[in-house]
Amino acid sequence: MDSASPEAGLMLSFAYPWLLLILLLPVAVRLLPSHRTQRAAVRVPWFNRLASFSGTTPQAGAAVARRSHLRWAVDGLCFLLAVVALARPQMLEPPVYKSVSVRDILLLVDLSGSMEAEDFTDRSGQKADRLTAVKEVLDDFLTRREGDRVGLVVFGNAAFVQVPFTRDAQTARLLLDELQPRMAGPKTAFGDSIGLGISLFEKSDAAQRVMIALTDGNDTGSRIPPTEAATIAADHDITIHVVAVGDPEAVGEEKLDVDAMQEVADKTGGQFYSANDRTELVGIYEAIDQLEEREVNTISHRPRKELFVWPAGALLLISLASYTIQVARREGPA
Repeated sequence: MDSASPEAGLMLSFAYPWLLLILLLPVAVRLLPSHRTQRAAVRVPWFNRLASFSGTTPQAGAAVARRSHLRWAVDGLCFLLAVVALARPQMLEPPVYKSVSVRDILLLVDLSGSMEAEDFTDRSGQKADRLTAVKEVLDDFLTRREGDRVGLVVFGNAAFVQVPFTRDAQTARLLLDELQPRMAGPKTAFGDSIGLGISLFEKSDAAQRVMIALTDGNDTGSRIPPTEAATIAADHDITIHVVAVGDPEAVGEEKLDVDAMQEVADKTGGQFYSANDRTELVGIYEAIDQLEEREVNTISHRPRKELFVWPAGALLLISLASYTIQVARREGPA
């Protein structure tokens, strides 16, 4: 949540304050000794005769036109404005504070063929397949992930990244809604999904790293057993919560290997849950939400408003006005 600090006000600063030292350059030049040299000017053989006709007496040396005080003031002001614009003045606005979660949550979702079983209900209470109920519950879970980074891995015959870690929960919800049973194959590569999740966490520097794995069957297609993958996850300080859905009395590929799932959770300091219907599933994700206490870091920055356009614009206007006046005087009546 963004908020401005009440005690910090506006402050003027410069992006390149060292360029203001250029203002001392005219003073340094003024202190240097003047360069003097003598050399013959253009010789006019009949100059003395011309001078006698005009009634003037020639003088030695060069005639130097002196600037008026107004001209000195205009040039000095233009120099000052140019240097200030180059130093790039900025207005620092009150600092903005933002709370950022230091938690990364990765959802592992089973898309095997058994997720087509219609033994759950949807929001309206109508009969629905397991994946539909899971997507609705996870959608509600993601709406409460403000500030957290979330990711989504799906698995069937193999594991795939559906959503890499992001703080954009809305995009994660949209991609979650596109999931369909069997789109990753009919089997259950639970162990491989944990392995893929570990690789995603390698670039994470979050203090809390959590996997929430949901499956409804025994691991039937992994190259690495789930318990071995859990051991590696524990070495990387990753907590895994396992949610089993479906009939615990099922046989074959749909059989829930409760012992293996419990071991995965225990090895990583997580919890094992079993949901037989939508109500239990909702309660499980609410429990996980409370179990994983959200830690936040507060970061701040001060917005900067560029002001160099003002001295640069004033310099342009004064220069144009000065030049216009000079031209008008030259072209005016003698």
